[in-house]
Amino acid sequence: MHPYDPIIEQMKQRYDLRIKRWRTTMSGCAWRVSHQDGTVINWIESPYPKTPISLSIFLHEVGHHAIGFSTYRHRCEEEYHVWEWSLAQMISLGVEPDARVKKRFKLSMQYAVGKAMRRGIRTLPESLNQFVLKAA
Repeated sequence: MHPYDPIIEQMKQRYDLRIKRWRTTMSGCAWRVSHQDGTVINWIESPYPKTPISLSIFLHEVGHHAIGFSTYRHRCEEEYHVWEWSLAQMISLGVEPDARVKKRFKLSMQYAVGKAMRRGIRTLPESLNQFVLKAA
């Protein structure tokens, strides 16, 4: 039994999640399937939480369901709030986000903001300006 197993079970129950598969890479995915009979299934894929970084990625994917997929207008803004939720959950669960987790958050947000800018986002939310990469 891994030390994060109770967290996994708690999140699965709280957000009615199903794990499609545990990834061997440090990436994740979250999605919702709605069936014609009205049933909704919340799915995630992530690395199995064994370290703070894999736990943060797991919680990040859970955060998409916790916050909601259509709460924010821009995807980059959703990513920011999901990362904030993930880090807050780690702290509330007694797991301090280490330097590797904070670096992953920063790089992930720089990527999301950069992607939004490449796709022509008209107005960037104020909270995301810190992740705009400056040209050399």
